[in-house]
Amino acid sequence: MVLPNRAENGALSAKWPSVADFLVQRFPHVSPAIWRQRLESGDICDDAGRVISVKSACEPGLRLYYFREVPQEAKIPFEAVVLHHDEHLIVVDKPHFLPVMPSGKYLQETLLVRLKNQLGLPNLVPIHRIDRDTAGLVMFSVNPATRDAYHALFRHHQVSKTYEAIAPWNPALPWPIHRATRIAESGHFMQQTEVPGEPNAITDIRPLEIINTLARYELKPVTGQRHQLRVHMNALGLPMVNDGIYPVLTPEVDANRQKPLQLLAKEVAFTDPLTQQLRHFVSLRHLAY
Repeated sequence: MVLPNRAENGALSAKWPSVADFLVQRFPHVSPAIWRQRLESGDICDDAGRVISVKSACEPGLRLYYFREVPQEAKIPFEAVVLHHDEHLIVVDKPHFLPVMPSGKYLQETLLVRLKNQLGLPNLVPIHRIDRDTAGLVMFSVNPATRDAYHALFRHHQVSKTYEAIAPWNPALPWPIHRATRIAESGHFMQQTEVPGEPNAITDIRPLEIINTLARYELKPVTGQRHQLRVHMNALGLPMVNDGIYPVLTPEVDANRQKPLQLLAKEVAFTDPLTQQLRHFVSLRHLAY
């Protein structure tokens, strides 16, 4: 669930002094006592992995996740690979179809919960996320004391991220492309779209290899809007191969695990905030074409 960017009447904090107040009003069928219990148990967090407490203030656009129990959860038959593990940081190579965070019908079958159980690290938190449909690199914070230093890298756009994608080839476009547009929610909650206004999404795109009517592209996002790479490629008339959301939304029940989205979080590089050394990680996975 997502908090509004602004309240209908006055400031967000005036309408809902705390996240607990928002939840009680948004879900009146759930008693305030139950929401308090869930918050006190640490069952609710934001998309940065921070646990939301009873006293947490409302922040515009804050995305909340509730870690509820999921009955009869289906097994996802793909495994992640741990590429790096130290006392502060874990870097994982995620397969397609595996969610990073618990959401909807996924709890145990998520990268976060699998790693917590596998490594015995109950305080593990993702520093950033990639879509369930996307494969590749995800970084996790091990130590709460140093967590914010790594979160700050993403807040201040100090991480170089490189993706690869397979999509149609169009030699008529002015390559390389610096795509800077404004992305907002579309008519369906699963989709985003480009809209007029000041750019909030920037991606540098260039072809790496031409494969008949397709190409393998390098995509370097400067910003991190939801579905940014998929929206930018679709807007160029180059929807990624096997994309079940753009341009046409496909029901999840129709998803074909033999045809994963051809999008891979290939590399991340940054200066470690603790050691000031350059860190560079590369996915072992490859796209199929």
